[in-house]
Amino acid sequence: MPSYTPPLRDMHFVLHEVLHTVDELKQIPRYADLDTDTLNAVLEEGGKFAAEVTQPLNLSGDSEGCTLDKATHEVTTPKGFKAAYAQYVEGGWPALSCDPEYGGQGLPLVTNQCFYEMLNSANQAWTMYPGLSHGAYEALHAHGTEAQKTTYLPKLTSGVWTGTMCLTEPHCGTDLGLLRSKAEPQADGSYKITGNKIFISAGEHDMAENIIHLVLARLPDAPAGSKGISLFLVPKFLVKADGSLGERNPVFCTGLEHKMGIHGNATAQIALDGATGTLVGEPNKGLAAMFVMMNAARLGVGNQSLGLTEVAYQNALAYAKDRLQMRSLSGPKAKDLPADPIIVHPDVRKMLLTAKAYAEGGRALSIYSTLLLDKALHHPDEKVRKDSDDLVALLTPIVKAFITDNGFAATNHAMQVFGGHGYIHETGMEQYVRDARINLIYEGTNTVQSLDLLGRKVLHNQGATLKKFGKQIEALIREEGVNEKMSEFINPLAVLADQMTKLTTEIGFKSFVNPDEVGGASVDYLRVAGHLVFGYFFARMASVSLKKIAEGSQDPFYTAKLQTARFYFARLFPETASLMRTARSGVGNLLATDEALA
Repeated sequence: MPSYTPPLRDMHFVLHEVLHTVDELKQIPRYADLDTDTLNAVLEEGGKFAAEVTQPLNLSGDSEGCTLDKATHEVTTPKGFKAAYAQYVEGGWPALSCDPEYGGQGLPLVTNQCFYEMLNSANQAWTMYPGLSHGAYEALHAHGTEAQKTTYLPKLTSGVWTGTMCLTEPHCGTDLGLLRSKAEPQADGSYKITGNKIFISAGEHDMAENIIHLVLARLPDAPAGSKGISLFLVPKFLVKADGSLGERNPVFCTGLEHKMGIHGNATAQIALDGATGTLVGEPNKGLAAMFVMMNAARLGVGNQSLGLTEVAYQNALAYAKDRLQMRSLSGPKAKDLPADPIIVHPDVRKMLLTAKAYAEGGRALSIYSTLLLDKALHHPDEKVRKDSDDLVALLTPIVKAFITDNGFAATNHAMQVFGGHGYIHETGMEQYVRDARINLIYEGTNTVQSLDLLGRKVLHNQGATLKKFGKQIEALIREEGVNEKMSEFINPLAVLADQMTKLTTEIGFKSFVNPDEVGGASVDYLRVAGHLVFGYFFARMASVSLKKIAEGSQDPFYTAKLQTARFYFARLFPETASLMRTARSGVGNLLATDEALA
């Protein structure tokens, strides 16, 4: 059975030594009293909850899955899930970063992000039940009426109720402009929602007393396409004026998907048969409101794969140190044993270090992006809010796509380290691979994220936001460029930054002639951008580590960080050369292929 140890030391390193998170957050009035000890204490307790409560349910939850009673439309989650959720609610964990006005603890979002990384390592399927609620909370907090906020936010904050996002329909996924669900206005100001939704994560379960569905649908006079979509709040049980639960709303689970992974989470088919709902935000502007939830979910999905990368790496490392197989090519290393542990073999180390580098780079990017989100929402300086919001928008598709691509590669490597035992369910490794695979698909496939990055976030404003991040890279290069010990990190970063500017300009000019050039280059472009961002953070982490060693620190953590950074720049970062070449190859080799694809 797999095990998990929360990576608190690395989290503390990124939070306090690299990003100086507490100092940054203290500039925000609501976080003026935040201190390092409080943040660390919360994460330590959160790590215990993840490792001791939800992680032991991961393997069994995958085997058992969820069960639908077709007569009652009720779903039973795997054994132990409901009790673990009750413990989660009792501990106040749902309220961690929620608004105190609605019963929240008011801690910064970055605290919740670190906590959720640990929950995702421990049990992604379980974590998705409370995780979806955060997106529903954010959408209502931003766009709900005062009545909706007063009625629903305290319940979502406490965790007594959970939330979902109901977007996808059988005939349309990402292209929401094609959706057909209808909303008929009623005399009392409510709406009757009719339609069918599929792939609704945590869409039905037995863990909370009510489920709040946020549903996209069309009003009778709505224009065609995405401009005619409205957002509605549709509770599983109607809520009375006094806040108590009323009659069952006709929003039912009609089926559960039999899927490749995340078996412990109910991926529901949802039928709405004249279900009562209330409008969230303005008519025909539902996508703007829903994007609050979708963007939160995209950062969350990146965090899911980060969690899986970390736990898969931990277990593969432990196995590699214990499993005996052959001798080292340079001679026996464990002379008292009949064979050497497989960790002596270079390619095993390559697989382990790949997973380790992707986990540590992903953690730095994830924490940094969430810190930006805290600043975008609450910083008193308008320019800081604007710059932070722009950078979050730029980095969100990278967090979602780059970290999930890397997570799938890392979990595959970790399974490979186990050899034949990696295919056996009890080791847990094949489950990590299956669970990781969904993260590349949902909340906007990684190709959609790539199109979003290149088309909307970069070319749409002539690279202005990309230049904002570029200025941070330039500042690091100026600061460390004369430091000989940093040259192995700074020089390749500086070269790629220059190449990225030229690549962006070239694709931009091509797209003026043929817009399909964006589609042909975008996936490769996002991976180049991802490496640029990871390279920046690894250089920063290397800089801190070198300074700590120079100051006399004997902590092996800093030496390990330097070794991981060197591996990353030597073995993973060079992928950018081939990616830039394929991105430049043009769209002709993809579209002028009718005969090949006949």
